[in-house]
Amino acid sequence: MPGGNTRTVLFTAPFPIRAEKASGAHITDIDGHTYLDLLGEYSAGIYGHSHPRILAAAQDALTMGLNLGAHHGREVALAEVVTQRFKLDLVRFTNSGTEANMMALAAARCFTKRRKIMPMHGGYHGGTLYFSHGASPVNAPFECVMGHYNGVEETRALIAEHANDLAAVILEPMLGGGGCIPASPDFLTMLREETNKRGIVLIFDEVMTSRLHPGGLSAKLGLEPDLKTLGKYVGGGMSFGAFGGRRDIMSLFDPTRPDALPHAGTFNNNTLTMTVGHVAMTEIYTPEACAALNQRGDALRDNLNDLFMRYQVKMRAMGQGSMITIHPASGEVNSPGDLENADKRLRQLLFLDLLEHGVYIAERGFMALSLMVTDDDCLRVVNGVETFIQRRRELLV
Repeated sequence: MPGGNTRTVLFTAPFPIRAEKASGAHITDIDGHTYLDLLGEYSAGIYGHSHPRILAAAQDALTMGLNLGAHHGREVALAEVVTQRFKLDLVRFTNSGTEANMMALAAARCFTKRRKIMPMHGGYHGGTLYFSHGASPVNAPFECVMGHYNGVEETRALIAEHANDLAAVILEPMLGGGGCIPASPDFLTMLREETNKRGIVLIFDEVMTSRLHPGGLSAKLGLEPDLKTLGKYVGGGMSFGAFGGRRDIMSLFDPTRPDALPHAGTFNNNTLTMTVGHVAMTEIYTPEACAALNQRGDALRDNLNDLFMRYQVKMRAMGQGSMITIHPASGEVNSPGDLENADKRLRQLLFLDLLEHGVYIAERGFMALSLMVTDDDCLRVVNGVETFIQRRRELLV
């Protein structure tokens, strides 16, 4: 593997964590150090490690057979759960959130017969749809008009300018990889109004944010897009993605139509993901469990921000519910542009100091709580951040 790596985000200097095993809310590296896992597999690890019901469901799927090459009842069962929970007319499964976003954009282009798409500056929709610090050189070759996250009038003007060629607007209702920055209600309302008026498909990437409410963040906000994409935790920790929404758009993939759009994928309906995902979403991440987890995350974020205010340091915890990002910044943060002058080295220092304290987060300051995380664990995180502040205060004021 180039540089010993097959997933770029996992590399950290001077060397990355190499895990040996994990259980519950803890992960142990090859040197025998055990950490509280607040990374949460970048929001996919919502069930913690080796949840007994997940293990039992996986064993059940192994007994049934993995690669059937046929339709089966478990894909139907998971589709019913996903469509009901996230208010989708129809859904199709993929193997990742990246695939789901690619297919949703392709569907929008075919439905509208237009070619351009509008992502947002600072947006992340997978390894081939990455718009932090400009477009990634490995992005899919879509013709993009870049919107301004939370920039109501700037983005409205861009939509009007490109309306005749614009197939879709795609965004996360809260930026995940972009720093846990929520979209403002005014911004989302403007997007819904403008896309409705101009026949543009509005896509919410809820690969990460769907965990923030039983029906996804769009349900919490009371604003429904035309298509949604899902991924991460919905497959119970297995490889998973999905896209779905309006019947008239999704029906383009109906294979009984003579003009049906193709959508292939050997493992789209693999029995392991379908079985484990159904158990995870019906028995483990119930609406009650979802509410409790996000309340715990809100409490942790509030406690961190209280800590920053008490010490009068230039740090801020952003996010909603069980997703948090700590930024070396103060004042209002409404878009990724507001963080351009934040010192990346302070994020790296926080990451390393928390490792020393026995807490594992993302190098960029991101945390995603799992169901295994307790109130005592959250207190440990706050204590670790306080130790960091006391140790590095001259760098933070």
